[in-house]
Amino acid sequence: MKKIIFAFVAMLFATLSYAQIEGKWKTIDDETGKPKSIVEIFKKNDGKYYGKITQLLIKPENANCVKCKDDRKNKPLIGLEIIRGLSKDGKEFVNGTITNPKDGKSYKTEVVREGNELKVKAIVMGIAVKTQTWHKVN
Repeated sequence: MKKIIFAFVAMLFATLSYAQIEGKWKTIDDETGKPKSIVEIFKKNDGKYYGKITQLLIKPENANCVKCKDDRKNKPLIGLEIIRGLSKDGKEFVNGTITNPKDGKSYKTEVVREGNELKVKAIVMGIAVKTQTWHKVN
């Protein structure tokens, strides 16, 4: 009986953690395929999810977001909020934006967790134009 209860509790926690995106995630550079940064995703009091760069794994040309066009312009990359306003919808996180500090462009975004990976989609006109895979950092 104890084994059955333990298995049930373990499956419950696995299911609950499957859809959670809070925590630290390693991003991968599209051009080199090498780890680029660590992004921490967190939930604010408004109930939405945000992500900020906490560590750079590749030295950038500039330590600030010089190409950002909004309140992030010329702000340091470390601590820069690149994901804003994601809302949980079942297993998906939707209706947010993601900013690429390299070119300063912002996109609508959707995020889905698949095990220890996040599928982060940049969306233009309702179409996913780019999907990155981020890896969970323990």
